[in-house]
Order: sequence, then C-alpha cells, then structure tokens
Amino acid sequence: MDGVVGFVLAGVALAGSPGPATLSVAAAGAAFGPRGGLPYMAGIIIGMLAVMALTAAGVTGVVLAVPGAAPILLGAAALYFFYLALRIAAAPPLAAAGEGHRQPSFAGGVFLSLVNPKGYAAMAALFSGFVLIREQLALDAAAKIAILAIIIAAVDLAWLFAGAALTRAFRAPRLSRLINIAFALLLLASLALAVLF
Repeated sequence: MDGVVGFVLAGVALAGSPGPATLSVAAAGAAFGPRGGLPYMAGIIIGMLAVMALTAAGVTGVVLAVPGAAPILLGAAALYFFYLALRIAAAPPLAAAGEGHRQPSFAGGVFLSLVNPKGYAAMAALFSGFVLIREQLALDAAAKIAILAIIIAAVDLAWLFAGAALTRAFRAPRLSRLINIAFALLLLASLALAVLF
C-alpha cells in the first residue's frame, strides 16, 4: 500500500505541475472556454495513454537510443509548441470565440502528448521508480496506467476550468488578449524548462 500512496502522490505532483500539456489545457480553457477546450483535453489524455504504453513497453528508450533521433523529435515538438502558442495568443476574447477561430482539436491534443518531453520524462520516472505489483510486470504496468489516467484526467479538468475561470473573470477584450499571450509565453517557457531539465 505504501507503494501505491507514494505513486499517487508522485503522479499528482508530476502530472499536476505546470508543463506544456497542463498549460496548454488551461490556455485552451482561457481562449475557448471549457466546452471548446474539452476535445483538446481529451486528446491530451488519450495521447498520454499512448505515451504510458510506449514507456511501459520500453519503446521510448529504444527510439531515443537511435543516433540523431532525439534532436529530430525535439525539433518537431518545438515547432508544434510554437504553432500552438501562436494560436492561443491570437485567440479572440472568450465572448467572441465563435467568430471563425478554430479551437484546438482532439488530434492536436494527442499530438501534443506524443511530442511532449515532460510527459516522457515523468512517465519514465513513475514507471521505473515504483513497483505496485511485484513479479507481474504486465499487471504492474496496467495498474500504473489506470491510476495515472484517473490522475491526469482530474488534473487536466482542473487546469481547463481554471483557465476558463480566469478569462471569465476578466471579460474585457484587452485583458483577455493579455491572458492569452501570457498563457502562450508560459507554454513556450514550460517547453524550454522541459528540454533543459
């Protein structure tokens, strides 16, 4: 039981801390409201399930061991994060979000999870640092994935509604624009921190 408690606490700390996924979910909530950001959030969760499966199976380690693969993957991730930050910064105030601006998509959320360096690092730490079910690797991995899926869904919902609440509290178009730009800059800063550490 101690292993489960420690795993849950570490999972909440790693999944809930500001990073590219959580900040982009909050930004989607701020720019497009909870309903508009929900498909994107669902994509992030599905993408994280794929990241967990890849990490548990050891595929991530094999791919990153290929010479030259890491810089290419990092470059692709950086380009996508810049694109997403631009879309968030340019989003209209929440009250006017229906005026032809496309919301982040489910597929975009999946893609963000698949290129998010913080996600891979967190999953590698959680999967290698804890044993929940001894001598049954598949069952241990399945238990970790199930627990983390619940944690990630709860944390992402909290970030989505926090972002939306922030914008709703400040409906003025100019302030809304500043909030969106701040989220876009935080998203880029979180990518830089994930890459550096």
